Amino acid sequence: MSTHTAFTTLQDPIAAAALSDAMEALDPTPMGVGTFEVEDGSGTWEVAGYFIDAPDIAGLALLAHIHGAQDFAVSKLDDRDWVAQVRRELSPVHAGRFVVHGGHDTAQVPPHKIGLRIEAAMAFGTGHHGTTLGCLLSLDRLIRMGFCPARVADIGSGTGVLAMAAASIWPGRTLASDVDPIAVSTARANCRANGVGPRVRCLVSVGFQHPDLRHSGPYDLIFANILANPLKLMARDMGLNTRSGARIILSGILNRQAKSVLAVYRGHGFTLDHHRRIGEWSTLTLIRNHARPI
Repeated sequence: MSTHTAFTTLQDPIAAAALSDAMEALDPTPMGVGTFEVEDGSGTWEVAGYFIDAPDIAGLALLAHIHGAQDFAVSKLDDRDWVAQVRRELSPVHAGRFVVHGGHDTAQVPPHKIGLRIEAAMAFGTGHHGTTLGCLLSLDRLIRMGFCPARVADIGSGTGVLAMAAASIWPGRTLASDVDPIAVSTARANCRANGVGPRVRCLVSVGFQHPDLRHSGPYDLIFANILANPLKLMARDMGLNTRSGARIILSGILNRQAKSVLAVYRGHGFTLDHHRRIGEWSTLTLIRNHARPI
């Protein structure tokens, strides 16, 4: 069985979403379509489709023209077990007291560490990326400081690794949400595999739109490992859904974007607690002030 990929880019996020929807109507139908913002600060969006059978080249060209995208780059992938390859190549990641690992590396977790088992799947967040690693190290710092939240939320949870890390330390219930149903399903399975399923509720939600997220607050700790622009748009809701003295851990932020993200959050009742840089990525830990958010 062969797998084919089709990639294109465009500048308009609304057009990118429309193009992604239109690709679902192609024949043969793609087995998956994704839309992602390129993480270089250029405002470019990438639309990708994955096909079991060779895609309709003419149909892709027409869709690209209609939606103002670049011509699709279509490639045929050689036959291999991609998930098995990822499992072989992803080594355990050590982040303070946490070790993120695949099931094949369970024996490599030291007995005094907390293992977070994440299998290769169609969702982001294995701990190898500087953003996830930054969030875990920032969480470890809060734990060492004696911070003990009663209510925790992970917005844009991906594999659920941050929610699982929190649930492995604190007994309260954690809510984990993502816009992608595949990510939510993956997070739910990972939580069960790590024995924290009863303490982590996984939801499909855009930001805080799900009623359970709104009604379960205000929160003492919120993770949001997304991207700079969505984080800015979420700042007001972060202020409204956190109590005084709460911490929020934000990542998916390029180092050069950190100042502008912090400026927006200062306008909504937050001050900087800690700024962690890993490579080109920043992770911000912010404190919710006593002042009421704007």
